[in-house]
Amino acid sequence: MNPYGAPPPPDAATQREENRTLPEKIREIEIRARKVVNSLFSGEYHSVFKGMGLMYAESRPYQPGDDVRAMDWKVTARTGQPFIKVFHEERELTLMLMVDMSGSGHFGSQRKFKSETAAELCAALAFSAIRNNDKVGLIAFTHQVELFIAPRKGRSHALRLIREILYFKPEGKGTNIRAALEFMSRVISKKSIAFLVSDLRDEGYDKAMAAMGKKHDLIAVRVFDKREESLPDVGYLAVEDAETGERMVIDTSDPALRESFAQATARTNKRKSKDLAAAGVDEVAVDAGGSYVEPLVKFFKLRERRRRFG
Repeated sequence: MNPYGAPPPPDAATQREENRTLPEKIREIEIRARKVVNSLFSGEYHSVFKGMGLMYAESRPYQPGDDVRAMDWKVTARTGQPFIKVFHEERELTLMLMVDMSGSGHFGSQRKFKSETAAELCAALAFSAIRNNDKVGLIAFTHQVELFIAPRKGRSHALRLIREILYFKPEGKGTNIRAALEFMSRVISKKSIAFLVSDLRDEGYDKAMAAMGKKHDLIAVRVFDKREESLPDVGYLAVEDAETGERMVIDTSDPALRESFAQATARTNKRKSKDLAAAGVDEVAVDAGGSYVEPLVKFFKLRERRRRFG
């Protein structure tokens, strides 16, 4: 929701933000993302997203405590000494970032726009993938897929993705999650990890979500702003839909209106969460005004427990 009229003059912090060069902004996000990865995601990403299988590496002499099921009987018979097979994880995973670039991302009632929080979150995921020698790619979409960057490895590639997420200028303002999901299903054939980073302000993507969830490991990250969940009591407020351009004036001093708005939003969020669960898709809710780190760490720990105990 955006008030009518000219924006207020920028404060000193905002002015400094605007004066920074593009490389400076990207470098700052890289530093913050790497700090998060090194301190909090160091082993979480690797343990949650396992490789596609195990690959034989070598045979070595048996040591007390080794699993006898890994015995290499051929080498044992040839040498007369017990040997076991050693296997390494066959990693080579692909992480796809599916990022909603619609107009509703350019809203923030607190410290950051939803789009800025989404960019920092994606940076942390990208560097987690790169650190584990995985590939990472990008699908940026609005009412249509606007940008596709094929998955690759390396720091320079990760920085390119961050730059595009931050500064890509899409043609559209609407949202079509179904189109993004169907596009990925066409262009990425190998089973991959996919993070759908969006405020999920769209309808009609349930079937595509379910189909995608069967083919890939899909996680939906819902980035929201608290002001979209409840209205403040500030009297008459002029608002504008960032995607459709529709404008209206509402009386936020009306308690019935505020209550109705909060209840409708809660019902919508509950329905979407239920639909995601039915499709076998995990959901991570991230408040754009807070930290994305805690919700992601909580998600990683939940997935790890589920993997261990079923």
